[in-house]
Amino acid sequence: MARRRATDPERRAGVLLVNPGGPGDSGVDFAVRRAPAQFSAEIQAKFDIIGFDPRGVGASQPVRCSTELLDRRPSVYPRNQAEFERLAAYNRALREDCRRHSGPVFDHADTLSVVRDMDALRRALGEKKINYFGHSYGTLIGQQYAEEYGDRIRTMALTANLDHSIGVREFLVSSAATAEDSFHQFVTWCDRTDSCALHGRDVAAVWDGLLARADRGEIRDPESTEEVLTAYDIALAAFKRLYGPDWSELATYVARLDAQEPGRQEPGRQEAKEPPQETTAEPFHAVFCQDWRFRPKDYREYARLTAAELRAAPHMRGSPRVHTAVAGCVGLPDEVNNPQHALRITEAPGILLLHSMHDPANPFSWAADVHRQTRRTTVLLPYEGAGHSVYGRTDCTRDAVDDYLTELEIPSPGSRCAPGPLS
Repeated sequence: MARRRATDPERRAGVLLVNPGGPGDSGVDFAVRRAPAQFSAEIQAKFDIIGFDPRGVGASQPVRCSTELLDRRPSVYPRNQAEFERLAAYNRALREDCRRHSGPVFDHADTLSVVRDMDALRRALGEKKINYFGHSYGTLIGQQYAEEYGDRIRTMALTANLDHSIGVREFLVSSAATAEDSFHQFVTWCDRTDSCALHGRDVAAVWDGLLARADRGEIRDPESTEEVLTAYDIALAAFKRLYGPDWSELATYVARLDAQEPGRQEPGRQEAKEPPQETTAEPFHAVFCQDWRFRPKDYREYARLTAAELRAAPHMRGSPRVHTAVAGCVGLPDEVNNPQHALRITEAPGILLLHSMHDPANPFSWAADVHRQTRRTTVLLPYEGAGHSVYGRTDCTRDAVDDYLTELEIPSPGSRCAPGPLS
């Protein structure tokens, strides 16, 4: 763990534990390197910002797996039962490999265990109550801490919330739908913005044509022409740029790939590659597959789920990262440490939920459902703009969080934040 001490000790309001999400992002790195740019001067003045690496992550006995085995991951889009069984067998082999390299922590990297660790940190810090800021997957830590230890919370602000009560079909389809919505937000921006590299063109048609060419193996990575890009590779790269949203960068990326001529490739940089390490830190599925009972049983079920994703997101072809997350649980044991359930928060003070209405990764419906389950203890503040990170988007979003954490002033029900300038 790491502590960034309050810059004005005389006005110190306590500790602010933070988790930036993932699962797998380092809270220590967040506190040490990113907190000054993330949080306002007022937050930094009044709180000791405490970052911690959850079990299995970063410096906290990280989950590690064989690099060579990770590089042999089969397609997450099996085309028949035999390929589905190959994916399941691979996942089981990887699980045993990671357990061997990581030790007992692999089987106990679930979020409920992290919640108990976080309360141990509270005791170690000598604090009767904590403040907490959690983003994305970090909201699940906050939600479950509020269930288990609600009376030990002073304030809790959760941005880009997960809904830990839904089944696999809703998880996949809602994630696909919000990725598709963000794609259409990008298209609309490009249509009205002269500086967009695709302005004046049918952006959706260009995009669909690019993915079709990738399906035929015709698109190569501009940075390394030895590598052929799949449609999945391109969709994932676009998905990451929707987080910001970095729409100008996304338009330039798509235009550059679309400009490639068949049979002719621009020269790419050939960077010297370091020898691969024997193991690689890989905590994502150790956490995810213990938090969610997502276990498609056979190819027919898996194919139905994939088809539902595609119907919800015909341009983005689903949500690339979420599809891969669920695929990584295929073939694993049914029993999990922290299965999804409806939230029951009984002792916590008012909790602030902040969520973008056009989040590419976590649908607004997830935050709305969390609020529905916890209406007596949460206030939901919608940000009417785009992007995944929402706290620093506008004065409205930043002030809402700052006033709540520092002065215990929570927005009134029904409040909203208008969209800010986009990239």
